[in-house]
Amino acid sequence: MNDFRIALANCRFPATPEESIRLAVQAVEQAATKGARIICFPECYVPGYRGIGKGVPPPDAGLLDRAWSEIARAAAKAAITVVLGTERLIDGGLAATALVINQDGSIAGFQDKVQIDPSEEGTYTPGSGRRVIQIGPLTFGISICHEGFRYPETVRWAARRGAQIVFHPHFHEAEPGSYRPTTFGDPANSFHENAALCRAAENTCYFASVNYASSGSPTTSAIINPDGTLLCYQPYGDEGLLIADLDLSTATGLLAKRCKY
Repeated sequence: MNDFRIALANCRFPATPEESIRLAVQAVEQAATKGARIICFPECYVPGYRGIGKGVPPPDAGLLDRAWSEIARAAAKAAITVVLGTERLIDGGLAATALVINQDGSIAGFQDKVQIDPSEEGTYTPGSGRRVIQIGPLTFGISICHEGFRYPETVRWAARRGAQIVFHPHFHEAEPGSYRPTTFGDPANSFHENAALCRAAENTCYFASVNYASSGSPTTSAIINPDGTLLCYQPYGDEGLLIADLDLSTATGLLAKRCKY
């Protein structure tokens, strides 16, 4: 056994960018008290995903720098690694990204969202390149929302390079008249949760998917075992941390490495 405790922050959508910072710091502190060594947040949690009707203020580089600094200080104080869904301005464009903060508060780097959804083309600019990051015994990758659900190669890329976990920050809220699930992977629901099962099984790695907490959400935060079975999930719409101990020795990446294409 090579247990490694992780936390997924199934937080509510922040009312303001300032609240996103405050809720993120609180979640970091709470995850550390529960013994987690890494915590992952939903897509663009700071300042909030720029979805229809969300009213997130225009991009503000100064606010982002301050937010990242505050959350980095919290990470250092709690001695926990943070995968923060956020955004950043690059060459005049706005990238949806994940900022990785080391447990000492230093910055490990960013993983930008490379494959953006067609509905996002007027808001976010696609990034480029992928990376894996190592903290102690854990190597992990990040595949953001649309990438992980629809582009299996974004997960396979990381697993082929030693990632035992691929974190999957996403944003997914209920649409009017949509199906409201109560159990994970319900056949009556959309394909998304079953896609998450596939991402783990086809690559022999853990897949840790984290969403916002919202009423009637069509997907919820969940952790999938390397054999494609469900390890645990957050009750739909319930705000809080999803905590799990992972046996990293089972995440061999066997099937990902056998893929010749």
